[in-house]
Amino acid sequence: MTLRMICVAAVTVLFGATFATAEATSNGQGAILRALDKISGTTVDISVPSGQVARLGRMNIVLNECRYPRGNPSGDAFAALEVSETGRDGVVFSGWMIASAPALNPMEHSRYDIWVMRCITS
Repeated sequence: MTLRMICVAAVTVLFGATFATAEATSNGQGAILRALDKISGTTVDISVPSGQVARLGRMNIVLNECRYPRGNPSGDAFAALEVSETGRDGVVFSGWMIASAPALNPMEHSRYDIWVMRCITS
């Protein structure tokens, strides 16, 4: 078991009760993601509609869902993403990212960091 898996399991256990009683959520129409190119040091914001693919260099980013607290569109966003890389088998990242805690479940890639900023609500 990797250190990352142990940390995710520990956080799940510690915050499980909190998430079980969490407030209701609404689904956004998409998400705003921010990407950092670690080589050039540049960042770019990417708008991705739900169910669509966005491209960043050789990366293909699929947004499956973006949720936010019902009645609070500027509240904490949760996005389900799948990220793959052209020419590489499998996915680079698959899971939920949380806007307020990007380090909780980060994408590990040699060139790019990608994280969720907010859901698109209109």
